Amino acid sequence: METNQNTRDGRNQSLWQKNMSKTDAGNAFDPAITYDVLIVGAGITGLTTALLLRKKGLKCIVADAHNPGYGTTGGTSAHINTFADTTFAEVEKAFDEDAAKQFAKSIAESVQLIQELIGTHGIDCDFEWKNGYLYAQTDQETRQLDDIFASSLRAGVEVRVTDQVPITVEYQKALIFDRQAQFHPLKYISGLQAAFAGLGGVVLENTPIHEIQTDNGIHTAISAGKQIQASKVVYATHIPPGGVNVLHFRNAPYRSYVIAVTLTNDNAYPDGLVYDMQEPYHYFRTHMIDGQKYLVAGGHDHKTGHGSPEQAFEDLISFTKKCYPVKEVYTQWSAQYYIPADGLPYIGQLPGASDGIYTATGFNGNGMMLGTAAASVISDLILNGRSEYEALYDPSRIKPIAGFTEVVKEGADVVARFIGDRLDFGKIDELSEIPAGSGAVVDYDGQKLAIYKDPRGNIQALDPVCTHAKCIVHWNNSEKSWDCPCHGSRFGTDGTVLTGPARENLAHRE
Repeated sequence: METNQNTRDGRNQSLWQKNMSKTDAGNAFDPAITYDVLIVGAGITGLTTALLLRKKGLKCIVADAHNPGYGTTGGTSAHINTFADTTFAEVEKAFDEDAAKQFAKSIAESVQLIQELIGTHGIDCDFEWKNGYLYAQTDQETRQLDDIFASSLRAGVEVRVTDQVPITVEYQKALIFDRQAQFHPLKYISGLQAAFAGLGGVVLENTPIHEIQTDNGIHTAISAGKQIQASKVVYATHIPPGGVNVLHFRNAPYRSYVIAVTLTNDNAYPDGLVYDMQEPYHYFRTHMIDGQKYLVAGGHDHKTGHGSPEQAFEDLISFTKKCYPVKEVYTQWSAQYYIPADGLPYIGQLPGASDGIYTATGFNGNGMMLGTAAASVISDLILNGRSEYEALYDPSRIKPIAGFTEVVKEGADVVARFIGDRLDFGKIDELSEIPAGSGAVVDYDGQKLAIYKDPRGNIQALDPVCTHAKCIVHWNNSEKSWDCPCHGSRFGTDGTVLTGPARENLAHRE
């Protein structure tokens, strides 16, 4: 059964929302039940975890503040790789060679699990095996590519040198990774949700969890109008919400930019996944929807609340036109991800929380694989009390070298934004100075305000202080949102929380 269309955490519509409707939630919530597991968040991590646990007989319930795919899953570029943004060479340097092998094995198993779930549950999600191409254009990039090649082989990943890359720009050297893949992310999680519901699982939409109280090993999740009791809780929310947690300082929030374009020449669409070695890197692939091919291109990422989203889109479109014969930009959108301090995700018991509360965060730009890997790890921890990868991904791990510099850097950046942004309010005398359809953090009439003026000229005035850690929000004119540069919380034009870790809305001001 289909209901209304999927929404996501920004005004821009992703390609995946095209002609895509939400799946009916299915089974009803029973407040009298103490569930075995409550999963907070209905993206790829949450729904995969829920399905894996339900298949083992556990009573599971999923609660999402909005709808499935509302967050990063609905805004991904949906690449499925056997390599990650954190290279195996970087893992060897930060940890050791065995850790790199474990990381590679975990990724490979997640790719295999996606394929198995699609086959077992008959999920129609445009899944296709593709070759992945990684190319270098400078001497420095070629040296880095050589490190990736050697470390990938040591980690047990199949890779070889190639001189054929489906792109028009010149390059010095390139690698090809066999059996990479792609799919339609919303169709995929819709299939997961349907399979979960078919096994009796419950999915609650529009159910933000405001707090969790623990008594005698039972966790009670508080939401408006309802309480959910469970023996275990999984935060599949991309970053754990609520008060300031150590993981908020070990992960840096980034915005990722994606466009879907049509090309002048049907033969110019790349048959494969293509990546360059620039910093930040660019990536391309082809996806067909309703008989129309689209080139999906991404890049020009920057820290949340730090760069210009509009400029990022302009630069991405310009760069794509250098690589492929662009006819028209069909749509453009952005999504959020978190870069972990030492390169590896944090999956397991949530630091500082009661026993039996788990988290999964720090997926970098690889949420499809690592969200699936997280579901496997957390399912094993809940079902068996252990996981092969629990030490590798332990959220409480302490590495005296790996990640320490990044933790210090991110902490310093948060302090700088906390102090500096309070001194950087532009003063305006008239609200007419703010263009219609735009927003700004300003000093107006003696108040520090976050002001949004809608296309009709109506004003929304908010307190610009993020309700999470009291940093000052920044206006995102592309997605029409208020973004926090410290930990990545995002708010709508009316102050409503779009994405955590903040739980409370921005306060309204007269």
